[in-house]
Amino acid sequence: MMAQYLALKAEADDCLLFYRMGDFFEMFFEDAKIAAACLDIALTARGEHDGVPIPMCGVPAHSAEGYLARLIKAGHRVALAEQTESPAEAKKRGGKTLVGRAIVRVVTAGTLTEEALLDARTANWCVAIGEAQGSVAIAAADVSTGRFELIEADAAGLGAQLARLNPAETIASDATAFGEAATMLRPKTEFDSARGEARLKELFGVATLDGFGQFSRAALAAAGGLVAYLDHTARGSLPFLRPPRLHQAARQMAIDAATRESLELTQTATGQRKGSLLDAIDRTVTGAGARLLAADIGAPLMDRTGIEDRLNLVQSLADDSGLREQLRATLRSLPDIGRALGRLAAGRGSPRDLGQLRDGLNGAQSLSGRLGERLDRVDEPPALLAMLAPQLRGHSALIDLLTRALAPSPPIDASDGGYIAPGYDAALDDLRDAGAGGRRAIAALEADYRSRTGIAQLKIRHNGVLGYHIEVPARVADALMKPESGFTHRQTMAGAVRFNAPELHEVALKVTQAGAHALAAEAAHLEDLTQAALDRREPIAATADALARLDVAAGLAERASEGGWTRPALVDHACFEIEGGRHPVVEDALAKRGERFVANDCRLSEDSRLWLVTGPNMGGKSTFLRQNALIAVLAQAGSYVPASSATLGLVDRLFSRVGASDNLARGRSTFMVEMVETAAILAQATPRSFVILDEVGRGTSTYDGLAIAWAVVEAIHEDNRCRCLFATHYHELTRLAERCDALTLHHVRAREWKGELVLLHEVSEGPADRSYGLAVARLAGLPPITIARAKSVLAKLEAGRAKTGGLAAGLDDLPLFAAMVETAEEESDAIRAEVETLDVDALTPREALEVLYRLKALAREGNG
Repeated sequence: MMAQYLALKAEADDCLLFYRMGDFFEMFFEDAKIAAACLDIALTARGEHDGVPIPMCGVPAHSAEGYLARLIKAGHRVALAEQTESPAEAKKRGGKTLVGRAIVRVVTAGTLTEEALLDARTANWCVAIGEAQGSVAIAAADVSTGRFELIEADAAGLGAQLARLNPAETIASDATAFGEAATMLRPKTEFDSARGEARLKELFGVATLDGFGQFSRAALAAAGGLVAYLDHTARGSLPFLRPPRLHQAARQMAIDAATRESLELTQTATGQRKGSLLDAIDRTVTGAGARLLAADIGAPLMDRTGIEDRLNLVQSLADDSGLREQLRATLRSLPDIGRALGRLAAGRGSPRDLGQLRDGLNGAQSLSGRLGERLDRVDEPPALLAMLAPQLRGHSALIDLLTRALAPSPPIDASDGGYIAPGYDAALDDLRDAGAGGRRAIAALEADYRSRTGIAQLKIRHNGVLGYHIEVPARVADALMKPESGFTHRQTMAGAVRFNAPELHEVALKVTQAGAHALAAEAAHLEDLTQAALDRREPIAATADALARLDVAAGLAERASEGGWTRPALVDHACFEIEGGRHPVVEDALAKRGERFVANDCRLSEDSRLWLVTGPNMGGKSTFLRQNALIAVLAQAGSYVPASSATLGLVDRLFSRVGASDNLARGRSTFMVEMVETAAILAQATPRSFVILDEVGRGTSTYDGLAIAWAVVEAIHEDNRCRCLFATHYHELTRLAERCDALTLHHVRAREWKGELVLLHEVSEGPADRSYGLAVARLAGLPPITIARAKSVLAKLEAGRAKTGGLAAGLDDLPLFAAMVETAEEESDAIRAEVETLDVDALTPREALEVLYRLKALAREGNG
């Protein structure tokens, strides 16, 4: 046995091996130590290997899913080695032959389909990174529902796409330059683009992929690597994959990883859903709806028509509360047919999954009728509703088949039968009747044996080893041991003795045979019903998608109704006009404490596209910045927004540089991270982008920080020319309003009353009169003696500033940013021109030295 185990373990590679032994999955050696510690189960020993006791632990096979969930969550991968034959079949091979076993599946974080192992409200992506012809692409699949996307990306945008998907598992070639992003490296040969193209054609039974889209070689390489990995983990039984859909990044608002984390779109900085934007707006009533809403928030649209279609559907449901309530009540009662289909297609389905398809498709068909009545009542129904309604229909034949064939509540476990409805198969009914008659005969035998022996405690029992048998307490068993008793001894235990009898054997044989035949008949029906469902996998998946979209729209309408949200108006020019804007997450938190959120306006236009916001800490600057970024996300995701009114031009790229964080693992301090993120904004923001920046330059010395902040403001104003909210404590920056015509000054209001700081959280025009830093320090609990000392130091500093002009003295004489850029380019060009004239191979050592002196002189002239 141990030789077989070691061979399978070698095949499992770095996975923990669950080795099936009867009713348990056993683990040995180092696997046992790891699993025992992770699962908090007993670690024992079994035999020896090389003279050393073999560590061992095990879990019951019937409850293995719960243990698998804990191991996967802890970051492990698990190979399942099942018995591939029965002991009886093994014996036919002669001798003491070991039961055959093989790895039938590798359970990994990205390939889960089981309900117990998945979060119903979160997508479970497995992605692969592919490279070809100098390009990069991502293939992403959620095998629990069959979603399959191919994403064209460049090296710089790869992180943003991975952050959007937040994959459970990332696969890459062992020869890739993107190994840091991967959780699993696979052989380079699996990422060959030609092989990937052939795999996709074979998988979907097509001669060309043109019908699915125009895929780059990098996308085909990624798809090939992903399909190869899924095939490897499923051991040749690929899970359900729908035809690949090309995800075009240009059709979505670009949001990089730092911005997602800063804005906490779908999860907080600690990885929790609670406290995120998604948590604050999610009113969906189905798991599929919650997953789709997360996808919408993670990838807001750039297609104005698509956004308006979503908004029209939300508006129709917001305006008709009766229809919305009916729709949500129906959706709430429906099962997750997308994931049920995924389990059936992966060969891990159960009778209950077929029952969920029956009930879900039947509910969708009923819903279609009600929506059809709505479409008939209005002159111009929402285009999206008119498109979705037909996708809910067309399953009548399958619904009828499953309704006739399945019991009302089919079980999860098919091994005990009972899931095929009476009346569906007359032969199966006869077998069941035979089994039921036999069980009645066994009950009659039990009564007869009690009467004949006088043993009231006599019982006829059944187990998997002895089958049907007679059991009596040990203290009265002697009478049945006598030869003339008619009973045959089978087994003696501590408190009971077991027997057989000729009559019982005959009846039991009939019951067992009838039961075995009935189970076989049900299994055959299960296979046929599953195939009937899989034959309609694409229409069923489309129905699941339609139900999810309706749930999202109804949930957003419900949220808008709850919060008094408004429909955003989309325009073609780059404006951002918000009246009474609010932060949905903060507003919810305040409402729970019985407090009111202070709404604020934001009006960005061509003449005022850069707001410089000053004011005290805790005054609400960061909240104001974030709430406007979130309003942009919600609007382009197709949602109403938390404001009195909202008019905005589409945002192509969203950037947020708010809050302090570090990345010590990559050798980056807080200030370094801040500068990296700011550099990305300056390099990528366009006139259609929306940028929020808070406290740029505060992580270094005062002079350095002010200089950086000054230059960044000028660069955004003169070069990027995007819509921007820039919060700062550098009051010296307010001088830029005199030099930058599209920069306007604003502040969050505060005042001191009887020595106490009162934060009004209102954004008003003009600069703040001061920072109120000492007042905030007092609120934070700094000792009075420290506050007093700080006051005296501040007085000295302010007196010095009055005499010298402060930190920004002399900055008014600086040329504008654009002029500085031209000068820098001229200096660079002079040196470049000198270098380009050189014939390096022809220079003597003395001539080379003279050239260095000339270049140094040019550099000195430029700096002078």
